[in-house]
Amino acid sequence: MLSLFQRKRASGAAAPSPAPVTDLPKGLLQPESAASLLATPRRQKLLEHIWQRTSLSRKQFAALYRAPLERYAELVQAFPASEAHHHAYPGGMLDHGLEIVAYSLKLRQSHLLPIGANPEDQAAQAEAWTAAVAYAALLHDIGKIAVDLHVEQADGSTWHPWHGPLHQPYRFRYRDDREYRLHSAATGLLYRQLLDLEVLDWLSCYPSLWASLLYVLAGQYEHAGVLGELVVQADRASVAQELGGDPTRAMAAPKHALQRKLLDGLRYLLKEELKLNQPEASDGWLTEDGLWLVSKTVSDKLRAHLLSQGIDGIPANNTAVFNVLQDHGMLQPTADGKAIWRATVTSSTGWIHSFTLLRLAPALIWESGERPVLFAGTVTIDTPPAGEDAEVAAILSADGATSALENQNAPPAEGSGIASAPPSKAPASPDVMEDILAMAGTGNSPTTDQDVETAPDETPIVLSDTPLPTLAAAAPSRPAFTSSTAQPSGEHFMAWLKQGIATRRLIINDAKALVHTVSDTAYLVSPGVFQRYAQEHPQVGKLARQESLQDWQWVQKRFERLQLHRKQSSGLNIWTCEVTGPRKSRKLHGYLLLEPSSIFSDAPANNPFLKLA
Repeated sequence: MLSLFQRKRASGAAAPSPAPVTDLPKGLLQPESAASLLATPRRQKLLEHIWQRTSLSRKQFAALYRAPLERYAELVQAFPASEAHHHAYPGGMLDHGLEIVAYSLKLRQSHLLPIGANPEDQAAQAEAWTAAVAYAALLHDIGKIAVDLHVEQADGSTWHPWHGPLHQPYRFRYRDDREYRLHSAATGLLYRQLLDLEVLDWLSCYPSLWASLLYVLAGQYEHAGVLGELVVQADRASVAQELGGDPTRAMAAPKHALQRKLLDGLRYLLKEELKLNQPEASDGWLTEDGLWLVSKTVSDKLRAHLLSQGIDGIPANNTAVFNVLQDHGMLQPTADGKAIWRATVTSSTGWIHSFTLLRLAPALIWESGERPVLFAGTVTIDTPPAGEDAEVAAILSADGATSALENQNAPPAEGSGIASAPPSKAPASPDVMEDILAMAGTGNSPTTDQDVETAPDETPIVLSDTPLPTLAAAAPSRPAFTSSTAQPSGEHFMAWLKQGIATRRLIINDAKALVHTVSDTAYLVSPGVFQRYAQEHPQVGKLARQESLQDWQWVQKRFERLQLHRKQSSGLNIWTCEVTGPRKSRKLHGYLLLEPSSIFSDAPANNPFLKLA
């Protein structure tokens, strides 16, 4: 069967490498050969890892795997894998392609394929399934260069990937009108650029394999069975590793990318607000095993900080925040892949208490020489109660509990003052993650050429050797309006509202706005505007609980006491507005201010789409 790998490609000699050009016009990139592109130490380690996951000789590996990988490298050149998400740097597409192949082959080793076949058939088809997994992984994003990018060559012509590899200097930009899911359907345009006819003939001999591969190439992963599942799992692993596992790469992400904003927010909180390693109650603890943060505290304060910076799209509940952090590789998961850990903290003074915690890699937050002193006590991972879903229980506890610092007077757990057992080591990460982390050399590894940040909406330029800023230099500065540290009140709510509108952090007269101009004054949408304030000020929750109110209701009552709003003739506070759009209408409920100058420096014109009911 493997004799076909000895055949030479029908096309004969490889296409000549582009002649090097020393003086390129600004903004143009010189296409490189596959040998040059794959020559970096990290990419060589990835290639070595891929070979080790096959059972082939070097010569057979060169025909079956290395040749498609080299064609892939020449086709994707220095393109990023995305504009502002994962691998969003020059060369990110090539790195992501190699990583996902390495991950997928590691995952493939845990499966006997095809599922349900007798052992003899599984052994006979083993190499074909391994190759199919690698090809499916390599090709899963290739359509992006066909539909997401506009590539212009030095002579002014447009390059399309079905023309073959680039041979002229080039520049590229992301298309403004690109459709997010279209790249999956575009894979069929390009797979023949990577795979030989002989390889396709070979794989087509196995009906179940062939059907699964075709479904993957068509983007129909729901029909691709285990082959589709392996590609999806490998893709997630590569994305999570790039977004959060390596702080150098996280810092190389564009400043407007969500993972960069999350990372900056966490660093700000740990520098300015959160208290670590206190002898008793604390917001978090740094141990040799990781950085442990009280789940509710960090979720509330991270949401508040990001909202205060004018960053929208932040989830309104803790469960969703945990999911976002985990999806972006910011959290270290439990053994069963959950975001929340249960652990008991014991200090050197004998104080002991149980918490639901988030676990992060300290390297995400600090340089090695900047880390605080380790916690003098212990953080011991708890075993979930029998028959209880640990994640559900942890989330409920996190949403309903106060932070550690707010709970200083809570009675200690039974056995306080008695040293607990030595902390057990955290459950090991999945083998695939350990393997890739060790192979990729994460942590304090030197920055490579591929880690240079490209500013959004700018033409890529020739890569430089300028080092990335240190983590300390990249830490966000304190916001001008430190609303999260002020005491919540009705007056503070109005000051927050006026400042948010002045800085355009709170939009007005928009489809999703919480403030509109109606009847020549300001109209505050209820309860949305009060919920937003409460989200930015987590301390409202504690005050509201003392009065058995929801947090937004507490804010609403403080606002009403100011008597700054207009009442109806019936004495009601709430006014109803009809919103009429081109296709539908709906109703809003809210407050009308007596004086628009309460929040507007210059009152804008009335919103033409709103009128009082």
